Amino acid sequence: MAARWALVTGLLLMLPLLPAASSSSSMMFKLDGNVYPAGHFYVTMNIADPPKPYFLGVDTGSDLTWLECAASNGACERCNKGPHPHYQPGPPSYKLVPCTDPLCDTLHQDLGTTKHCTEPFQCDYTLTYADGSSIGALMTDKFSLPNDHPDLAIGCGYDQGVNAGRVMTVDGILGLGPSSVSLVSQLKNHKIIAENVIGHCLSTKGGGYLFFGEESVPSSDVTWVPLAARTPGKPYPYSPGHATLQLDAKTIGAEPMEVVLDSGSAYTYLPELLYSQLVSALKVSLSKSSVEEVHDPALPLCWKGNNGPFKSLDDLKKEFKSTLSLNFGNGITITIPPENYLITTEQGNACLGILATADTDLYLIGAISMQDQLVIYDNETGRLGWAQSMCDRMPKTKNMTASRN
Repeated sequence: MAARWALVTGLLLMLPLLPAASSSSSMMFKLDGNVYPAGHFYVTMNIADPPKPYFLGVDTGSDLTWLECAASNGACERCNKGPHPHYQPGPPSYKLVPCTDPLCDTLHQDLGTTKHCTEPFQCDYTLTYADGSSIGALMTDKFSLPNDHPDLAIGCGYDQGVNAGRVMTVDGILGLGPSSVSLVSQLKNHKIIAENVIGHCLSTKGGGYLFFGEESVPSSDVTWVPLAARTPGKPYPYSPGHATLQLDAKTIGAEPMEVVLDSGSAYTYLPELLYSQLVSALKVSLSKSSVEEVHDPALPLCWKGNNGPFKSLDDLKKEFKSTLSLNFGNGITITIPPENYLITTEQGNACLGILATADTDLYLIGAISMQDQLVIYDNETGRLGWAQSMCDRMPKTKNMTASRN
């Protein structure tokens, strides 16, 4: 929900996707949404009793799953307008988590915040994002999943602060971090899945799929790297380590920086100086092309084509030839082709889906740069994997759930 950061595409490897086994230790979900104009890839979750559908943005940069929610009178004065009526906790399924509950202590340990509850019967929290914050209370409610209906901890976000009042494409966030309050960690604790393994495949055509559990992991053709230790004071849990940025094999910037993957951010973010260097290099690479820089409200840097508007990614690839890459050393490189750093806007322009951030020591790789890659977060063995894939083709599995409006 916040305008934060994102992930990169992997090596160009052929990936034979294997069907997931039919046991209850794995489940798969259809994804909807896109980088532009939706700004989110999201899954439909049915929550409460009787169940109601909510769109949750798939976010590997967050641990807590939460919904914008209304008070008991149905009002939500500092909320956004989502695709569904605001989540309103109520009997018989929901329970407030008390401030004294160990789960409240765990939440604040995971967030790196000091526990301060306004009421003893309520576990308050504040989530801080790059563009604002969300204040809420922790509770449990029933989730209707493909093979079970567990009661899981979820945040009730009743105050969106400076971000309130916007029209959103999602109702909340599906936190996929590795901490004990994340949805997948809870599913493992409930023995609904056997292993804390997450995979997502985001399609450049929009949509894709998400899975929980190890049974949907391909047996071959995946590039694996160890997960780097989580940096103190940084909220992003998934990092393949440090890398140097390159454009057409020419290094941009001098020092390697930590790479973090955040599917909850539509775009990719670079430190301001590195961003300026990349933009300069891109403009040089386009000096002999027929594109012309133009203003577009969608993003800061855009081009129009002399042969008419860009109607598809195939049109983009005719004019934009340069490839970005992240070089980790030891022969490991993540490749980012033009379709994974550009979007086509409603006005038919091509815009750079890489933005500048004030953070000086991170490459934040967002959803745009993860498209058409199967990305796997193995929290059991502490490794991260990726492989090229056609993400609009969902593997067959008995425990697949489709999005329902």
